[in-house]
Amino acid sequence: MPRVKRGTVRRAKRKKLLSLAKGYYQTKSKLYRAAKESVDTALKYAFVGRRNKKRDFRRLWVVRINAAARQNGLTYSQLINGLKHAGNTLDRKSLAELAATSPAAFAAVAAQAKAALPARA
Repeated sequence: MPRVKRGTVRRAKRKKLLSLAKGYYQTKSKLYRAAKESVDTALKYAFVGRRNKKRDFRRLWVVRINAAARQNGLTYSQLINGLKHAGNTLDRKSLAELAATSPAAFAAVAAQAKAALPARA
């Protein structure tokens, strides 16, 4: 088996990793092994954080929609159910935006949902 020295490849790999660790505390930005551990952990948290961000925004939208729906005499679940029955395809992000910026438009959407609610027996 031939001998492989890996001179430039090894240096490039380490330089790339140390640049990712720039600004880290003490040896975590200077020594390769410590930097590698902290960069791996940081990338793991970044991956999880991107998923949590989606979850957090959806929770925020639901809270805003619920608050606006209650001002119009509906609960969140009644509003969503009414919109489904009405065939309205507005998503939660745009509903929350309507609720926050233009309450009159949201009131019209809520009235549409209220009219489309099935009558209880």
